[in-house]
Amino acid sequence: MGEIVGAAVVSHVPPIVMPEILRRELNGGEDFSLVAGLHRLRAECLDRLEADTVIVFDTHWFTTVEHIVTAHGRRSGKFTSDELPRGMCQVPYDMPGDPELARAVESLAIDRDDTRILASDDPYLPVHYPTINLLGFLQGAERWMSVGICQTATAQDFLLFGALLTQAIEASDRRVVLLASGGLSHRFWPLREFADHESASLENIRTPEAREADQKVLGCWELGDHRAVIEFQAEYRRHAPEGFFGHYLMMVGAIGGTACGAVGRRYSEYESAAGTGQVHMWFERPSGGWTEPRKS
Repeated sequence: MGEIVGAAVVSHVPPIVMPEILRRELNGGEDFSLVAGLHRLRAECLDRLEADTVIVFDTHWFTTVEHIVTAHGRRSGKFTSDELPRGMCQVPYDMPGDPELARAVESLAIDRDDTRILASDDPYLPVHYPTINLLGFLQGAERWMSVGICQTATAQDFLLFGALLTQAIEASDRRVVLLASGGLSHRFWPLREFADHESASLENIRTPEAREADQKVLGCWELGDHRAVIEFQAEYRRHAPEGFFGHYLMMVGAIGGTACGAVGRRYSEYESAAGTGQVHMWFERPSGGWTEPRKS
């Protein structure tokens, strides 16, 4: 029987793939903690867990009429970001995939009238940097799949997709790590003010209210109170969490939803990236399983 052996919310912001000298220029001489955090995540978590498959919930891949998962045997090539070609240009990538698991997820929606799932192996299906930017830090010998963010989905739709994903994983023999690749609050500074707000300082978070909302989410994660985060998500949407917060909601839906008691551990500081809130937060599976009751 397959299992989800670990999960994390991770940041993919462009500065992490910039040369260190340029990162330090942006950040007052200091490096962004997000960089070292990803290296630690690989060494302390992924290496230890020896996953067969990594699934990335990719907050730059937007879909409309269905959830879509990649079903390629392998994705390889060179990636240039249409958003930031100056910083992410002709980046080589080579990712073995998991078409069997992708098709299994797709099959679970066939006879349902409350969701739609497509497994796509189209060779021209674009890749996006919430997946690509993680590879240099986290990729090992695992298979890698990406999942899009359905822009017409509700919170309940995201949670349902996560639950179906778990069914597919449990019917397989896979050890799986989930990576919710995206930020917290996600509003940028206007172009003419942008250069004044590129450091990691929390003073650069777009509004004090967004910072407060981010910190509420972080606090709940560190208590393992996922029910509170799910109940807060409608209010949180006022601060534009990246990807409609779908990356987190699909991840947590797969590890128990409101019943999940996994405590978060930070693998970076809570930082700003041009006004947006960013963090790496790892969720270790409790010894009694993902829905083991939280300790008060």
